[in-house]
Amino acid sequence: MKNNRLHRFGILFLILPLLTVLSACGQGSDRPNASDPSSASSQNSSGKNVAANANETITYRAANGEVTVPKHPKRVVELTNSYVGHLLTLGIKPVGVKQQALDNPYFKGKLDGVENLGDGQSIEKILQLQPDLILVLSIAEPAFLEKLSKIAPTVAIEYGKLPVREQLTEFGKMTGEEDKAKAWIAKWDKKIADYGPKVKAAVGDGTVSVLQPYAKGIYAFGHNFARGGEIIYGEFQLKAPPAVRKEAIDSGKGWASLSLEKTPDFAGEYIFTSPWTGDDADPEVVYGSSIWKNLPAVKNNRVFTLDRNGSLFNDPVSLEGQLEFIVESLTRTK
Repeated sequence: MKNNRLHRFGILFLILPLLTVLSACGQGSDRPNASDPSSASSQNSSGKNVAANANETITYRAANGEVTVPKHPKRVVELTNSYVGHLLTLGIKPVGVKQQALDNPYFKGKLDGVENLGDGQSIEKILQLQPDLILVLSIAEPAFLEKLSKIAPTVAIEYGKLPVREQLTEFGKMTGEEDKAKAWIAKWDKKIADYGPKVKAAVGDGTVSVLQPYAKGIYAFGHNFARGGEIIYGEFQLKAPPAVRKEAIDSGKGWASLSLEKTPDFAGEYIFTSPWTGDDADPEVVYGSSIWKNLPAVKNNRVFTLDRNGSLFNDPVSLEGQLEFIVESLTRTK
């Protein structure tokens, strides 16, 4: 009799943790998430097709190694900020993003209903969204990356390694949306082909800089660190001042830090600028200085202010918005 009681107790001991896990996984699932595009379509498709698509996976080589990911992810948590626009371009609305992405004016109306994950560090919030894919930057702490990997397949991406066309193509392969990636690239190529001659005619051999004041000086940006650099130096192949070319472009780094006193060496005949978002420094320390005011670009009214929040992004959606601003700014000065 005693052995029977022990046997029953042992079975109960094994079942209780399983019930707890199932209960946790079910939390929040009683109310459809407004940002889940799969909810309605799943109900309108045959159960077999939905199940087949849900179970289809591919092996993707990421910065954190080979990761088995769903070929058609439905609940993507995006923790990089940088690739939200890539997902949107492919018709994938993430279920959770960080605050910085929600502040991007180029995403206005495109992220309605998406969960705000703040700084993206809350494992509990991420777990509640029941993601089937998580995107994170390769610089994430290994311990954090390990926690994320226990929730869902997690792909780490090295920022700035691939230009926009190649990065979008990679996402297309990863998510089964290669056709949409190709369609955007074709559309983008046409825009660049149309705008390029107009911009070159206006700027000619003039040099262009992207400068942002911050607490310890000024950042000069190159070809792969957002702020319009991908368009200015990449798409239109406009000239950078020699110092920018050496320190921010040829170095491959994408940016350079300089003191206010060195600004004239990095300032082009055209300047794109905005205050830095990473600190509370007063940008007027730079903009109000005699050094800044005496720059040729300032004197010739060739300084253009980028959107402070939107300039941080270099995804397809943001690049389209930046393109219109850059073209208008440069061609109206002729």
